[in-house]
Amino acid sequence: MELNEFKRNFVGFELPKELILLNEFDNNVSDYYSEGFELALDDKSGIATWSENKDFLDRLMPFAQANASGSIYALWDDGENKELVNLPVVVFGDEGGYHVVAENIIGLLQLLTFDTEISVDYDEVYFYKDEEDYEESHNLSLYKNWLKENLNLEPIENTEEIIEKAQQKYKSKFDNWVGQYYSEE
Repeated sequence: MELNEFKRNFVGFELPKELILLNEFDNNVSDYYSEGFELALDDKSGIATWSENKDFLDRLMPFAQANASGSIYALWDDGENKELVNLPVVVFGDEGGYHVVAENIIGLLQLLTFDTEISVDYDEVYFYKDEEDYEESHNLSLYKNWLKENLNLEPIENTEEIIEKAQQKYKSKFDNWVGQYYSEE
């Protein structure tokens, strides 16, 4: 996807170098570099199934497919006037559930090195890798090298630390915010 198209996901924000570089990398590979992840031009129709309220939609910026079944990664404008690169990353599950997964885009970029689809349900969010069935994404090595060369970030072996840290910082605030617009009952 061309950069100008990708920028439409983030109206009102300046696209940080991390997302510009990710879009460029994504355009230069022809296959997955992290299972189930794919950048997308998003019209917010997916998250609008949670709420069509303008205030809800205006503070969420969906930008990627999170798994093959339709979960969505978005940046959440938590109202603290942060730059785009510092906004929390959230996921809305295709079968329910919404969660904070990373404190910022850097955390998500590292989560992608784990190379498994995210699992999202009402109560929790997690990554699971069955080493016996695991098959590395075709371009994972390229992605890990790109991440090190461009952002000096290392791959991770454990996703829980990034998710737990983000949840400690933002879960309560995000849940309360979403609760204004959507109820699971």
